[in-house]
Amino acid sequence: MKRITIFGREGCGFCRRAKELCEMKELDFRYIDIHEQGISKADLEQTVGKPVETVPQIFCGQEHIGGFTELEAFLAQEEVNA
Repeated sequence: MKRITIFGREGCGFCRRAKELCEMKELDFRYIDIHEQGISKADLEQTVGKPVETVPQIFCGQEHIGGFTELEAFLAQEEVNA
């Protein structure tokens, strides 16, 4: 599986859960704190390719997955296909 990239922020419960899920499954992932990195909502919208209202915004390689719920479903589907 390609590297998972999580764009999140401090204090976000779903961001924390996404990181914990990747750690639990021992996935190759990168967490990017949008505030620490100075990433604005507009920057994130350009990366995602559509309006962004919430974090986390999660990618597998270059493919936008969505948020935490979509990550859970994506990983469950990956396990079924494995």
